[in-house]
Amino acid sequence: MSTFKAPKGTYDLIPPNSAKYLAVRDAISGPLRMSGYGYVETPGFEDVNLFARGVGESTDIVSKEMYAFETKGGDKLALRPEGTASVLRAALEANLHKQGNLPVKLWYSGSYYRYERPQKGRYRHFSQVGAEAIGAEDPALDAELIILADQAYRSLGLRNFRILLNSLGDKECRPVYREALQTFLRGLDLDEDTLRRAEINPLRVLDDKREAVQKQLVGAPLLRDYLCDACKAYHEEVRALITAAGVAFEDDAKLVRGLDYYTRTTFEFVHDGLGSQSAVGGGGRYDGLSEMIGGPALPSVGWALGVDRTVLALEAEGVELDIPAATSVFAVALGEEARRVVFGKVTELRKAGVAADFSFGGKGLKGSMKDANRSGARFAIVAGERDLAEGVVQLKDMEAGEQEPVALDELVATLRAKLA
Repeated sequence: MSTFKAPKGTYDLIPPNSAKYLAVRDAISGPLRMSGYGYVETPGFEDVNLFARGVGESTDIVSKEMYAFETKGGDKLALRPEGTASVLRAALEANLHKQGNLPVKLWYSGSYYRYERPQKGRYRHFSQVGAEAIGAEDPALDAELIILADQAYRSLGLRNFRILLNSLGDKECRPVYREALQTFLRGLDLDEDTLRRAEINPLRVLDDKREAVQKQLVGAPLLRDYLCDACKAYHEEVRALITAAGVAFEDDAKLVRGLDYYTRTTFEFVHDGLGSQSAVGGGGRYDGLSEMIGGPALPSVGWALGVDRTVLALEAEGVELDIPAATSVFAVALGEEARRVVFGKVTELRKAGVAADFSFGGKGLKGSMKDANRSGARFAIVAGERDLAEGVVQLKDMEAGEQEPVALDELVATLRAKLA
């Protein structure tokens, strides 16, 4: 056994399971790529202040879960705990918002890091696919992103997920609600840390998962009762557009997100088959984040969907993804001259777009055919010195068990036709 193991709370993605994760990433990003979203990739670490300002110093993510460190040169950095702040920073740094085509629509995929108590569905290193639409305040944009996420999940075969929807108001109406909520919270029997959080960002208390806290929150003022006319109209338009698209959702007046930058539209995708870690993704509008991190006013909206939790949701529903075999053709050569000729044909097949593998290591026929079976290949090529002398190889259909000779110079065309 190896001396080293993956750090606590992390995991390795290895075949064949890794193919499932790749398929989920492709399915989530597919609707985005068809809707004008371009790919962006950011560093795995950023200036720690990017997250302290954007995500919020009072959030658990920044105060308890962020991996922060100081470099030898004295720079204070953090492994990225989420994607939005990094993507917005990259867009601002590249001046994408000045190119005259707003909104800037971007999608991303990568690993993120939070120091949490490891449990099923919650890791210290996790994978997400996300999307951000930067620079436009339009309820159709909020609706588009919700619809695209729903489309992605349904393309995977998921059915038992729910979309929760709420509005968090804006800078006009939220301060009034904030004061009403703080007044309510001050009258409760809460611990010092929770009371301190209530003074900094009272909406975060509504997101507290402890039963003792939730019991006391019965009767708490709801933000929907404090929304200004503009926020009410905006939210109703988002709801109408989603409904018209045939996407089902549930209004959840207590839904908040665990990051400080959200305004107006907020939503979450939950799957009841995952136990306590039921959220598989979520997002919302963040109209003030650009200004928080030193940029111009750029109203924006986005989401992130967890690849890990989506895989768990698929398993909970018993959904088997249709993942094609990595190898279509497996080549077996018997003898040194045959090895050289057949290896050359494998190279030709790959150039022609056929997924092909080769029996390495000088194994005999029995061992090589076992490798062919394990590969999942539809066809096996078998050739020895006698076959080559006749200018043919033996082509075996691994499903039917039938075998036929094929002329060496016709092999690539024959296999392309059979696999079409």
